[in-house]
Amino acid sequence: MTQPSAPEQNPATETEKPWGGRFSEPTDAFVEGFTASVNFDKRLYHHDIEGSIAHATMLAKVGVLTEMERDAIVQGLKDIRAEIERGEFQWSVKLEDVHMNIESALTARIGITGKKLHTGRSRNDQVATDVRLYLRDEIDTIAAELTRLQTGLIDLASREADTIMPGFTHLQTAQPVTFGHHLLAWNEMLQRDYERLIDSRKRVNILPLGAAALAGTTYPIDRLMTAELLGFERPTENSLDSVSDRDFAIEFCSFASLLLMHLSRMSEELVLWTSSQFNFINLPDRFCTGSSIMPQKKNPDVPELVRGKSGRVYGHLMSLLTLMKSQPLAYNKDNQEDKEPLFDAIDTVKGCLRAFADMVPAIEPRREVMHEAARRGFATATDLADYLVRKGVPFRDAHEIVGKSVAFGVAENRDLADMTLAELQQFSDIIGADVFEVLTLEGSVAARNHLGGTAPEQVRAAAVRARNLLRQRAG
Repeated sequence: MTQPSAPEQNPATETEKPWGGRFSEPTDAFVEGFTASVNFDKRLYHHDIEGSIAHATMLAKVGVLTEMERDAIVQGLKDIRAEIERGEFQWSVKLEDVHMNIESALTARIGITGKKLHTGRSRNDQVATDVRLYLRDEIDTIAAELTRLQTGLIDLASREADTIMPGFTHLQTAQPVTFGHHLLAWNEMLQRDYERLIDSRKRVNILPLGAAALAGTTYPIDRLMTAELLGFERPTENSLDSVSDRDFAIEFCSFASLLLMHLSRMSEELVLWTSSQFNFINLPDRFCTGSSIMPQKKNPDVPELVRGKSGRVYGHLMSLLTLMKSQPLAYNKDNQEDKEPLFDAIDTVKGCLRAFADMVPAIEPRREVMHEAARRGFATATDLADYLVRKGVPFRDAHEIVGKSVAFGVAENRDLADMTLAELQQFSDIIGADVFEVLTLEGSVAARNHLGGTAPEQVRAAAVRARNLLRQRAG
């Protein structure tokens, strides 16, 4: 069995590029910095090393490396990873990216054997593999945080199943609903987001390694083995597409944009509800800030900032779509620009979800204020119309009768439930004393006792179903 080579006495310096054999002069100093990516792609170090260990293991299995060479490479990579995690590793812009920094350090440690690691692969398929590995782990983290947020929402909705508030259309009081029902509407948005995220993971979890630069490799590699070692579902089918595909990154940013749109809508409502004009809820002080000049202010900065970050994530989606729209097959240097938008989208999503998952369970509803607000907006007008229809009045006629009743209430500054029977009967003598059973807010919400309705009984049942869905995720 061949022994691994001893470390070279004079390993290649930083200025001698691994690809420099064809060049007659060094890279321009500005160009070197301009084209380098190590300042942002070094976060891929763990996944780059993970992929390299699997690649070396596969190369040994097919006979390209000896077992001792494999062991030297694997141990060297583990030592480098430990050094990075201790904060002792020296990153170099001259070595361009995370891959060449790690490979150069490996060669400096174990000698020429380190140079054999790159056999049968290219930085093109290497970086595509690294990003997929990284994104796969981040998707799992985001899925867990999304589940935490949904858990808090569902728990709060269960507690507030009977809390009445005005429901709005056009931001005008429309019909009474329960606060729990409103919160479960938020949960439905997040449930769709979760499903999109998990579905996108399937297309992330495909191995491009083995495609090499663009056409595959002449070495007898075993891509199925590498895929299994790295936990990928399968290898990619086409080498050209393997190195140039960034659909998975775009799809993640599409998910992120929809999620941030939903969080932004929720944020807008939280901002409104905490205002003195609504005063529906209180956010604990730990989620708010004050004013540098107005001592009375308590600003809902967390939802405001989340609302603002939606535009940032939308921009990343457009950035990646624009990046890819004109690229010919296969790999192009343009693709170096995929990482910063993707990384920032990931970081933004994680931060926003953490903020919301911490904040939502702490929301303190002001139940009396919500109830009074629902009373003020003629929220049971539709219930009166339905009452008349059940008495045999055509709906369009009922609509007109109720409209006149509301006009009277506006003039008198009184809600429908506050009018006397005689006052209501001046608009229709069909109205009887039993009308007051449908004009109360409690009667209105209780009457909507069907699947998807706002009746407290239905809200509690919906919360149970939603919680069961979360339990199914845990297996």
